[in-house]
Amino acid sequence: MSTSNINSTHPAAFLLVGIPGLEHLHIWISIPFCFAYTLALLGNCTLLFIIQADAALHEPMYLFLAMLATIDLVLSSSTLPKILAIFWFRDREINFYACLVQMFFLHSFSIMESAVLLAMAFDRYVAICKPLHYTTVLTRPLITKIGMAAVARAVTLVTPLPFLLRRFHYCRGSAIAHCYCEHMAVVRLACGDTRFNNIYGIAVAMFIGVLDLSFVILSYIFILRAVLQLASQEARYKAFGTCVSHIGAILAFYTPVIISSVMHRVARRAAPHVHILLANFYMLFPPMVNPIIYGVKTKQIRERVLGLFLRKDV
Repeated sequence: MSTSNINSTHPAAFLLVGIPGLEHLHIWISIPFCFAYTLALLGNCTLLFIIQADAALHEPMYLFLAMLATIDLVLSSSTLPKILAIFWFRDREINFYACLVQMFFLHSFSIMESAVLLAMAFDRYVAICKPLHYTTVLTRPLITKIGMAAVARAVTLVTPLPFLLRRFHYCRGSAIAHCYCEHMAVVRLACGDTRFNNIYGIAVAMFIGVLDLSFVILSYIFILRAVLQLASQEARYKAFGTCVSHIGAILAFYTPVIISSVMHRVARRAAPHVHILLANFYMLFPPMVNPIIYGVKTKQIRERVLGLFLRKDV
């Protein structure tokens, strides 16, 4: 072993394996991945264009939706291009610092998405439970502060991870058994005491998941109570109908997380590619379906999208 390798605390680059055990199917697996990424790009860019171009959509609900679309674009674009490069060109090498940057974007923007979904639950709570105060509570300055708080929380919680990983010596090889640089996948290659990384990673995931989801559920308990107190069935249907898109986005975000978490504990002996596919599903699914959910279920968005394409036909 050369002196430079002995003195180096980390490799110059890692090798992303892709989906272990399914390397021979990478080309075929890339087809749904590419399709999902294309849908995510087109859908979220269309949402952002429509919300930005139409002043009537500069309301709290749509501003939060614009935040969600931006986060989904960053989340998918931080991982999918490299994944497709692995599948198509076998370009598995990723620079050590590029790996840390990818990991930072992946985890921080996932936390931001959870925060924005919580903010959207608060928006629905105020709209249904406090309708007369909606415009005075959810002002533009408050929305800006909520967005900044979501970014600050995510950056604060995730920033320690790259610095913690830099201090390790990586003596268990340089091949990451994953499609992208996920925190625990990198930790498994490190030598020395990694307990703090393990505990910190689990603590952050539990803190974000339990806290945000608990407040979302609490918001919907109050919403459901307010809806059931409405006089007519039509009014109840209309009020709860405004929440359908948001509930769909919550299910799209949290369901893959819960399934993956359960699989890690219940099916520990499952083939590695099962866990990797679930992790990729978590990365692909929300950015792909969120624009579809809001485009189909939200009348104002649906009308603008149809108007956009009808104008092009004319």
